[in-house]
Amino acid sequence: MWAFLVLIGAAVASAHLQDLTFDGHKVFRVIPQNDEQVEIIHSLASIMQVDFWQPDYVDLVKPKMQVDFRVEADKALEVEHLLKENKVDYKVLIDNLQTALHAQFDSKVRSTGHSYEKYNTWDKIAAWTADIAAQNPTLVSRSVIGETYEGRPLYLLKLGKSGTNKKAIFMDCGFHAREWISPAFCQWFVKEAVETYGTDSTMTELLNSLDFYVLPVVNIDGYVYTWTNDRMWRKTRSKNTGTFCIGTDPNRNFNAGWCQLGASNRPCDSTYCGSSPESEKETKALADFIREHLSTIKAYLTIHSYSQLLLFPYSYTYAHPKDYNELNTIASVATEKLTSLYNTKYVYGPGATTIYPAAGGSDDWAYDQGIKYSFTFELRDTGNYGFLLPESQIKPTCEETLLAVKYIASYVLDHLY
Repeated sequence: MWAFLVLIGAAVASAHLQDLTFDGHKVFRVIPQNDEQVEIIHSLASIMQVDFWQPDYVDLVKPKMQVDFRVEADKALEVEHLLKENKVDYKVLIDNLQTALHAQFDSKVRSTGHSYEKYNTWDKIAAWTADIAAQNPTLVSRSVIGETYEGRPLYLLKLGKSGTNKKAIFMDCGFHAREWISPAFCQWFVKEAVETYGTDSTMTELLNSLDFYVLPVVNIDGYVYTWTNDRMWRKTRSKNTGTFCIGTDPNRNFNAGWCQLGASNRPCDSTYCGSSPESEKETKALADFIREHLSTIKAYLTIHSYSQLLLFPYSYTYAHPKDYNELNTIASVATEKLTSLYNTKYVYGPGATTIYPAAGGSDDWAYDQGIKYSFTFELRDTGNYGFLLPESQIKPTCEETLLAVKYIASYVLDHLY
């Protein structure tokens, strides 16, 4: 009976999403061995619609790189034939995306309202931001730092005990709409802050000595769209002049090597850099807030998924940042802390060499603004579920990530500049 109820709950949750069906869509993983095989992937992308999951842009594919991509049901056989014919080794990571989409909603937690162990719609998250501030007036306050293209307010939570001359850490989630585990972590972090303040010595010291600015969802319009129309949507929902293609990749829209390596100037591409830096209302609001608070913000943490990485600048150039040694050491210890809980393996390093080059990212921009401690988390997993991480993994993912974030925050507190 209980299993049946869980299935019904999952069906209700995913019925929410059903404008676009992903029945029969497959996610492939290939590791091209040489330039010829890279060329095969390029030609594949040129003759059909290919949704690149990892890396997120076909031009970044190179030999020996793990490449994950999604193709529609009617193209799957053609893709398999082409790969076999050209002796490209492949495996099918997800055989039917629609099944995986339903399977996300596997949480056993019973809840009709907001839940920290479920994926929440934007309406639930927005209501939660008001509730958490109202229930914890001495620790949490809520403000609006701008609005999205479609007119939704960008809610920012400020966590910390009131004090004078406090330095701050800025953390955001939900840059890319389909990375649902990301906003789940921002909510979890706020929960842990208010629930463990006064009992957990580290959290208590952090909130007494620092402020945390938490932006639970950057790309709200895109996030809403993943719940209502297209679960695989990545970009914002702004209109682009001269084309029917919608949206900009908000994490290619910052003035840090803007629209160079690893970003596209084509509006139909998933890594479209926008018409100019900060062309998106969401990125402009975020950047404006950080610029206004540059004297106090000492660390910038941005949460993405998937691939289990802890990255630091630079992504727009292969050059190392001047603080490379210190950032590398922090990342090394932070990943150790993270791994200590469930043995989840993370790789760390500068973005361009550790994952792939990507121009216009918020972490590089923040670092170039003078925020030394700038890090990007790529949360679970490494591809078995990809962007469809089951709800049953929200709690362990957030618990382990929290250990790394608390370590970084404590380090920042001890090394204020």
